[in-house]
Amino acid sequence: MKIVIAGGHGQIARRLGRLLAARGDSVAGIIRNPDHSGDLLADGVEPVVRDLETASCDDVVPVVSGADAVVFAAGAGPGSGASRKHTVDNQAAVLLAEAALRAGVRRYVMVSTRGAGSPPPAHADEVWAAYIQAKTVADDYLMAQDLDWTVLRPAALTDGPGTGGVCLTAERSVGEVTRDDVAQVLAALLDTPATAGLVLELAEGSVPVTEAVSHAASARTGEPGPR
Repeated sequence: MKIVIAGGHGQIARRLGRLLAARGDSVAGIIRNPDHSGDLLADGVEPVVRDLETASCDDVVPVVSGADAVVFAAGAGPGSGASRKHTVDNQAAVLLAEAALRAGVRRYVMVSTRGAGSPPPAHADEVWAAYIQAKTVADDYLMAQDLDWTVLRPAALTDGPGTGGVCLTAERSVGEVTRDDVAQVLAALLDTPATAGLVLELAEGSVPVTEAVSHAASARTGEPGPR
């Protein structure tokens, strides 16, 4: 497969890029900072420099053309203010969807977040509230498009080694999940077209990743999953 990852230098994105490249997929990572190109090349990922905060759809269509899938893993990141949550976590995700539609790329996997889809909690600070709102708006936009989308909402992220065991459901995610395991789940979602149309919550658990994704797909289709 040919996969394009937006936010290609992010922590989840680089883990995913390495996984996909190691198994023989063709992977391109959209990055804003050209200084990050060497890191992606070392991962086996083709760096493509585009600033998704300022780029037009015309700028992005050539990047995604010919891809089998796109993954939105970009984020404004820690230390950014509320305004960049809107321009990156919402507008850039929308831009990628528009480019995918124009280029005829149907598969779109969104890395969202816990709490998206609901109003921010009353105790949330301004930046966290803006982040949840931006992710919610982006998810809602994507789900309204004629694309084979999957929205993944991970629990609190950690940098510990992946366990290979997860809890993947339609219920609200609680607890934590490693970025390693998020990347593994994303790779499995890309391999499982039947997960299109699903909003999935992800946390650490005891079910092997491939089995968890297969169960999610079978729940959508009504077919029995693996035993």
